[in-house]
Amino acid sequence: MAASATVPEPAITVVGIGADGWAGLSEVGRAALREAGAVIGGPRQLELLPPEVAAERLAWPSPLRPAVPGLLAAHRGRHLAVLASGDPMFYGIGRTLAELAGPDALRVLPHPSSVSYACARLGLPLEEAEVVSLVGRPLDSLAAALYPGRTVLVLSAGADTPARVAALLAARGYGPSRLRVLEQLGSPAERQLAGTAADWPHPPGDPLNVIAVDCAPEPGTPRAQLVPGRPDSAFESDGQLTKRHVRAATLASLAPAPGELLWDVGGGSGSIGIEWLRAHRSCRAVAVERDPVRAERITRNAAALGVPRLQVVSGAAPAALAGLPTPDAVFIGGGLTAPGLLAACWAALPAGGRLVANTVTLESEALLTEWYRRHGGELLRLAVAHAVPVGGFTGWRQAMPVTQWSVVKGMDVVESMDVVEVPEQGEQQ
Repeated sequence: MAASATVPEPAITVVGIGADGWAGLSEVGRAALREAGAVIGGPRQLELLPPEVAAERLAWPSPLRPAVPGLLAAHRGRHLAVLASGDPMFYGIGRTLAELAGPDALRVLPHPSSVSYACARLGLPLEEAEVVSLVGRPLDSLAAALYPGRTVLVLSAGADTPARVAALLAARGYGPSRLRVLEQLGSPAERQLAGTAADWPHPPGDPLNVIAVDCAPEPGTPRAQLVPGRPDSAFESDGQLTKRHVRAATLASLAPAPGELLWDVGGGSGSIGIEWLRAHRSCRAVAVERDPVRAERITRNAAALGVPRLQVVSGAAPAALAGLPTPDAVFIGGGLTAPGLLAACWAALPAGGRLVANTVTLESEALLTEWYRRHGGELLRLAVAHAVPVGGFTGWRQAMPVTQWSVVKGMDVVESMDVVEVPEQGEQQ
């Protein structure tokens, strides 16, 4: 009988530690730190270790991520331990180490996370907790989680975060929201502070805090929604905006899924990329816009709607597409007849990728019809009419119809094809 393969010992032990320090560790965690030749962690975490941990103590440099490979390589062969706040795999150093060293190199000993402690203190079921981390992330990220009646747990970036969160809530029409700041969770110094966002009364306190936000809007605050098709008024625009009903149909054709990347080509006001990102927190998007004024407007819209992670590229496609990561889906909302644009977007898509293109012009419609003939998919015309006053009566006002081509790329090869050069169009109506 063949001998079983030997499983190598993990090279790095990652020990979660809380505000209760050494006293809160299990004996397994304590033993791992006693046996370590070197311990890496933040200065605050290293200070929690008692003298019986004789290992060399190394503080993480800043910026942290670029320094990790070299630091691990310098201590290869030693019993290496890493200290992490709470659960290392929940918004912690564990993810970075798993990505750079590989999961098989890690032995992770988790401690209760600050969110687990917060839910226990608040009587909030952990599975119902909406968590937003502001550690190394823009404050505007919180805006995407604001829904009436929901409780959001905010992982704080420091002592001033509660006041910054209160100011953002008040500015976004959520001033009546109740805030509870939970400091030093799990330690003897644990305490809670409470107040409303509109008149937050407390000065900066302990930097180790979690903020519970009970979302309550002011009367008249626009209602947020989960599905695409937000009101046009939610976007700052110069008119180059994919209108609400067409936008909802477009996102349905693009079919975002967690972790996927969208190219929004001819970004206009950024509405397609923004709605794509709001579909799931792991979705990614790049908006390409040749007009620098519109590019800046896209950035403002993304921040206002809680997705400041939208990457905005200011430049004309197809040249501006060079070097972008491979997309899972492409939306073309303007400039369809620019030489080589459609071919470049099609070539960038992998098999199974989706392409959706909208237009209101006959020239671009002819181009989409030709691509539909050659590659299949679905070609449709979207027409929306709104009821408007007509004297003392009511009648229909027809918006410009939008021709949409949507297709899933198979294994076929793109052929070269001639296009007619016309001035680029902005994001379609």
